[in-house]
Amino acid sequence: MNKPQSNNIFKAIADPTRRDILSVLIMATTALSINTISENFSTSRQAITKHIGILHEAGLVEFELKGRERYCFANPKPLKEVQDWLSIYEKFWDTKLDMLDKFLGWE
Repeated sequence: MNKPQSNNIFKAIADPTRRDILSVLIMATTALSINTISENFSTSRQAITKHIGILHEAGLVEFELKGRERYCFANPKPLKEVQDWLSIYEKFWDTKLDMLDKFLGWE
């Protein structure tokens, strides 16, 4: 894992609002304007813009310019790094739980 990029990804998904923004963009069938994204949240457009900026720094959101408006779309590919990191722990716990099952005679 590339440390600076990985840190940006974890920072980006640490906040529930950013996770919700990413979900909105992933579920959208097209790129969304910042105004459209903001309509889904009770916080200000300025706060949503800041959250989108953090997602963009992590590579999770890309921009497309149409006239004067910036449209956003999700790029979930960087989340593969998180999945790869978590898979190490998933294997660890699967092994430990299998051992516990054997110990308790539940297998």
